[in-house]
Amino acid sequence: MFADKQTVLNAFRFRHACKSYDAAKKIPADDFAYILETARLSPSSFGLEPWRFLVVQNGTLREELRDIAWGAAEKIMDCSHFVILLARTQAAMQTGYQEKIWGGVHGMPAETVEMMQGFFNQFAETDFAIADNPRAFNDWASKQTYIALANMMTAAALVGIDSTPMEGFQKDNVEKLLSEKGLINLDEYRVSVMAAFGYRTGEPKRAKTRQTIEDIVDWIE
Repeated sequence: MFADKQTVLNAFRFRHACKSYDAAKKIPADDFAYILETARLSPSSFGLEPWRFLVVQNGTLREELRDIAWGAAEKIMDCSHFVILLARTQAAMQTGYQEKIWGGVHGMPAETVEMMQGFFNQFAETDFAIADNPRAFNDWASKQTYIALANMMTAAALVGIDSTPMEGFQKDNVEKLLSEKGLINLDEYRVSVMAAFGYRTGEPKRAKTRQTIEDIVDWIE
């Protein structure tokens, strides 16, 4: 049922921020459905799932995005699938949404939902102090989308599919474009991060390099 450790590590070593995609190779529909399913199954703070995923396959829209997303300029036209990850706004995550997720999706009884709302209010108002700062709240929600993004990229690597996460874009202009095309309601969602998926045209120019485990881990015993 479970992959062995070496298989997973091999996938991490295979994965890199792909710079050039083979435009002739497309990800099979079932493989991309599997990648999206790993996003759907990803964990989020308080289980609130504050995300939405736009899979941009329209060539004209990709061209328009290319001009305002410099990090995607060399990839967006050739990659098989291009995804914009959205984060819910503070206004769109109030009582009604919380009841929908906790009560509807997770099937919690009303008293448990009320208890969760109390915990979340404590967290937002005091623990992380984001309740009075919509930008800080959006940054918190965006962090959740990165969990889903990481799972999507790892899932892709496990089946030999390349990916590239991207923060190189003009956020306000991208949101304006998507809003004008009726693709997002800015009262509900803001753009968090983007990602390309597909197949590399060649091997990376150098082997993967990272700091040693000793440089990044401290054991407190």
